[in-house]
Amino acid sequence: MCPRYVSGLIGPGDRKSIQPMAERFAFCDYDQLHHFIAAGVWDASPVETELLVQADRLVGGNDAVLVIDDTAISKKGTHSVGVGAQYASALGKTANCQTLVSLTLARGEVPVILALRLFLPEGWTSDRARLKRAGVPREYRATRTKPEIALAEIDRVIAAGVRFGCVLADAGYGLSAPFRQGLTARKLTWAVGIPRHLKVYPADVQMIWPVAKRGRPRKRYIPDILSMAAEEMLADATWQNISWRTGTKGKLKARFAAVRVRVADGPPQRIRDKGQQHLPGDEAWLIGEQRTSGEKKFYLANLPAQTDLRTLAATIKARWVCEQAHQQLKEELGLDHFEGRSWQGLHRHALMTMIAYAFLQHRRLAAARRKKKNRRTAPSTNSARRSPRYPRTLRSTTAAPMPAMPTMDSQRAPA
Repeated sequence: MCPRYVSGLIGPGDRKSIQPMAERFAFCDYDQLHHFIAAGVWDASPVETELLVQADRLVGGNDAVLVIDDTAISKKGTHSVGVGAQYASALGKTANCQTLVSLTLARGEVPVILALRLFLPEGWTSDRARLKRAGVPREYRATRTKPEIALAEIDRVIAAGVRFGCVLADAGYGLSAPFRQGLTARKLTWAVGIPRHLKVYPADVQMIWPVAKRGRPRKRYIPDILSMAAEEMLADATWQNISWRTGTKGKLKARFAAVRVRVADGPPQRIRDKGQQHLPGDEAWLIGEQRTSGEKKFYLANLPAQTDLRTLAATIKARWVCEQAHQQLKEELGLDHFEGRSWQGLHRHALMTMIAYAFLQHRRLAAARRKKKNRRTAPSTNSARRSPRYPRTLRSTTAAPMPAMPTMDSQRAPA
């Protein structure tokens, strides 16, 4: 039944919910598809693990990136699992929706989505009866933040042997000190967005022994300078124009600056008359981006101290591929078309869309390799036909940009 469901997602038709897919194909009916997704007795874990293995074969490697993000599915009712008033990044506002934490593996601007896990708002985790009606497993009923869900999924990805060189995330995750510290504890390289007001210290901050003007002697060291906002730290930095890749409308570029800092995410401690302040934590890169529109963005990265500015810029901007993947998953494969209400049904449908997406990316990469091979062999064939008296320079064999995601007739591709 899995190949049939995936074929329905890949095949023609604007609507990819169960009933329209069953109506389009004669080889299965609605009850079969609905039972497979909503109530079938099968374990999704081995299928999820196999997806990770195949994704690693497609795009895994030390030069790959693992992008952490989330995507929203708009809903009108209140009964679908996890639905509630939440911020939807695609809409740019708070809306009634479900939010899925996503992990995307990408290399060479080719993404494959590895995981989609539902985030449960407080209105759900505090209502045990509601959780039970939606079939939420007991191990997922406790309150968990999106960064906590992401770290748990990263552990699953690492356990499956997926290879990647750097973890990327936006400010929704980069703001979380436990998330950044969790990545560091796992010995991962990371680059994350942060809000402009996040506190940092200069890299050369020193811990000194405070002198008490009165009262008992102090028992703890304090920094010799107060922390400051990330935006303030980069106020006097040198900004450079950097182009990180070529898009459909030409080179993508902006102004960047970077300095080494120590993040103010250490243990909290009272410092002079400033109240509780976080002590300096690990050293990292603070990176600023000033776009042509005038908007400024800020990032933290634990890349090596000798990393050049162009590499820093290219690394933090590699996160865009997950947005493209989310859009294709919804528009072409019907991620947001599922009409069921249960935890199991939603996650099984999401798993099928990820399998379909990985399959199409496999075809896309295979087509690109064939095209590149044909370009290499064509000049040598033409050269053999020409007279050796008039040699000509061979044309460049540089590969063209990869084509858009292929579509196919599901009757011929049972996945």
